[in-house]
Amino acid sequence: MRSTRGGITLAEEQPPRGGPRWIARGIILSLVALVGLGAWFGGRSLVLGVLGPRCQATAAGNSVDFDPEQMSNAATITAIALKRGLPARAATIALATAIQESKLRNIRYGDRDSVGLFQQRPSQGWGTVEEILDPEYSTNKFYDALVKVDDWESATITVVAQKVQRSAYPEAYADHEQEGRILASTLAGHSPRGFGCRLDDPQGEADVAMVERLLTNEYDLKAAGGDGTLTVTAPSDQFAWSIAAWSVAKAVDTGITGVTVSDRRWTRSRDSDAWTWQTTDSPAGTRQVVLHLT
Repeated sequence: MRSTRGGITLAEEQPPRGGPRWIARGIILSLVALVGLGAWFGGRSLVLGVLGPRCQATAAGNSVDFDPEQMSNAATITAIALKRGLPARAATIALATAIQESKLRNIRYGDRDSVGLFQQRPSQGWGTVEEILDPEYSTNKFYDALVKVDDWESATITVVAQKVQRSAYPEAYADHEQEGRILASTLAGHSPRGFGCRLDDPQGEADVAMVERLLTNEYDLKAAGGDGTLTVTAPSDQFAWSIAAWSVAKAVDTGITGVTVSDRRWTRSRDSDAWTWQTTDSPAGTRQVVLHLT
């Protein structure tokens, strides 16, 4: 029994430091550490789960991000501009327009009979619903109309886009000009290493036939097959980086697992490292882009 003298417990009568109180404290601290560790892993998983796959484009110190479906459509819009020999401004106008009209989604609905990336209307002669819902077709139709606009290369985006689209809200296109510029710069290859996507693992093997078809339709280029790879030879370094960024953007559709250009490689992953291009010990050849399929 503990005794006191004058209300003070004598030192020799205090419980030993290694007694039950210290054991309990150690157990509590261990539990707190375990809970904290679990919370970190759980929080990380929750963040990854909530945010989901994402793509990011960075140019001149500014970034925009969209989900992989949106970026895949942005890549198509930009590639077709290059295929047609149009400057990056054409892609900027087209991208800003598609962001405003559909948020870069190939939707089957809209105002009255509007459908697709650019909300083009069959009743206004843009084509059938089925044709307009083909991103390659609708993008080419947009550029067909764009190049007929006087001073489209120097006039404000609001004026140019309105002449193409005949929208009820023409001033809204200017709201997305900065986004369009960043996307066009990275996807057209003017900002090397500026594009990356954080993606889930592919479901099954890469669709080689789809990659080859898209390269032909959107770039008018062909790829040479290898051991688990496809290699595309570009006409310039800028074009090579465009193909590289395009390949990353299309990875969600095609199952591409990696892309190598110059001495840099993008590797498919859910980690934020997949937003960047890492130095590789196995560089691609001059003006070549290697698409990894396994």
